[in-house]
Amino acid sequence: MRKITIAILALIVLAMIIPIGFSGEANSVVVTYGEATHANSAYKSTVDDFFNSYAHVDLNSADSRIIYASDVNKISTGISGKTYSSNQILSSALLDLNDNDNLEVSVDKSKIKTVTGDMYISALKSAGITKGHVYVTSPVSATGESALAGIMNSYEAATNVEIPENVKEAAADEISTQAEIVDNSGVDPNSLSKLVDDVKQEVSKDNITDHNTIVNIINNYVQNNNINITNTDIENLADSIEQVQNVQGDVNYYKGQVSDFMGNATGNDFSIDGILDWIKSFINGI
Repeated sequence: MRKITIAILALIVLAMIIPIGFSGEANSVVVTYGEATHANSAYKSTVDDFFNSYAHVDLNSADSRIIYASDVNKISTGISGKTYSSNQILSSALLDLNDNDNLEVSVDKSKIKTVTGDMYISALKSAGITKGHVYVTSPVSATGESALAGIMNSYEAATNVEIPENVKEAAADEISTQAEIVDNSGVDPNSLSKLVDDVKQEVSKDNITDHNTIVNIINNYVQNNNINITNTDIENLADSIEQVQNVQGDVNYYKGQVSDFMGNATGNDFSIDGILDWIKSFINGI
């Protein structure tokens, strides 16, 4: 009788120390639908089919959210001057944070026509995001620019850590600037993305914030790699990279918060099996 009583008490203690909703593996899958896609059942079905085919996750158990034009415009209007209407928010994204060893972005190239996977990766790294597998698609042809707002929203939902607004703006400006250059100049998007990534690394390494210095670095890169973009494009890229560099303090703070979350989520300090073994040994020893 005494063993049973102690066992019950031990289970009560176990219930108290395990967080509500805790499971061996946290659900870190978040889907964000563009509002025009979510409002159209055929569009949503097309998007879900892509996610089911490539992400291989249970969409029914995923955290599902809608990205509205107001969410995108909150970031884009003050930067690129673009304003989106509700029927333009089509791009949708799925984040699987369980697949978190590296940052990977899989883009449905049959629908997303401007923004590439490398562009998303570069912009997300600018925001301090370095892990997770992201899938991006649309039910119809789209640039993919609006998906970034959904992707960042997904990371906030999965980690419960808010990305600073100025960091979101810098990442969005990076995507918007590259998309505009691709549309206007016809430059190869992968070459442009590599240019931006390489220049950002050089600027970050030397902590460069001077606009003219960044312009010179881009000019040298363009000439050495035979990339055909205009002086206006170079100025816009310099502005974008300068903005990214200027928010690094907030980026590092955000990365610290996310690292704390990831450490708590994946660490080995807390083990249900260990506690159960302790309970068994405790009971058997009485």
